[in-house]
Amino acid sequence: MNFITIDFETATTDRDSPCEIGLTFVEDWKIMGTKSWLIKPTYYPYFDYFNIAIHGIKPADVANAPEFDVIWQEVRPLIEHNFLIAHNAGFDFSVLRRTLDTYNLAYPTLDYSCSCIFSKRVWEGLPAYDLKTLCHLNQIALNHHRAAADSLATAELVIKALQTAGVNSMEEFPEKLRTVVGKLYPGGYKPSKTKRLYKPKG
Repeated sequence: MNFITIDFETATTDRDSPCEIGLTFVEDWKIMGTKSWLIKPTYYPYFDYFNIAIHGIKPADVANAPEFDVIWQEVRPLIEHNFLIAHNAGFDFSVLRRTLDTYNLAYPTLDYSCSCIFSKRVWEGLPAYDLKTLCHLNQIALNHHRAAADSLATAELVIKALQTAGVNSMEEFPEKLRTVVGKLYPGGYKPSKTKRLYKPKG
């Protein structure tokens, strides 16, 4: 089972304001490494106070960082044609799409899923499914709300979740996790979501 976990931190509530991206690479169930990049948002030097309070990244921290379109030249080859997983993928992949749109960059081709969604199938009945709660449940260390740390913790969580559910390939997600794998491709996307089960009538 090979996949990459991805996490974004943003400067504002606007989805096209990433200030950090983190990637963790998993091959044959083993974590091979983590990479992260600070990003100078197009909104620089404006950051929402609320966002700073969450991740601790300030305008001064990204003053000399490259903008997203420069970082994308390095990031895109790493994720293209791979399987990506994010915790709350609706957020992270909307950040990716909106930022690509802002820079008029083409979407990559990749498949993705949401560990928040499929964790609900693996550990049913929990009061919450945020990353902090699930990491605490599974005794995974977490330095929350920095992109590298969150992507690494997500990778550890995903390994445990997939092994618990007996999932050995992306093709098994719909049946074993009742989860539709999302797709991103030039010109559009299909969201990762819960697979609805329909009972036969009568």
